Amino acid sequence: RLMPELPKFDDEDLKSYGDEEEELALSPPAALMSVLATEELLLENILECVPVGEFAVIQPLSDEFCLVLGYLLTWKLTLAFFKAASSQLRVLYSQYLRRTKSLNKLLYHLFRLMPENPVFSGPTSEVPNKDTKTFFTEELHLDVK
Repeated sequence: RLMPELPKFDDEDLKSYGDEEEELALSPPAALMSVLATEELLLENILECVPVGEFAVIQPLSDEFCLVLGYLLTWKLTLAFFKAASSQLRVLYSQYLRRTKSLNKLLYHLFRLMPENPVFSGPTSEVPNKDTKTFFTEELHLDVK
């Protein structure tokens, strides 16, 4: 709930970023970027032997699973923050992500975490002859119990 409110504070400071010759960049919240940088390093250590195109098998409820989940949830917060920002701020934030190569790292991690066959194995009560359900066709409900 808090992430969409944060860009308002940077919007007030946007006027202080004048027309300078160098390309400007503005960091999303420092605490969020600090967590993201730490998680990127840890995830890189886990996935270093998995080439892009192959996929890593992460066992549910393992330490690696919790780390990957935390990393993806951190990106979810980052994207919520971006969504609430004005277009001028998005440009500055995206320049920061470009300089830190965070977006590149996200894509490398996603392509190594994405399952080869993303079949949805949730409860189904439909006719077996229907099309196979995948994680891309079904809505997931991530309720914490």
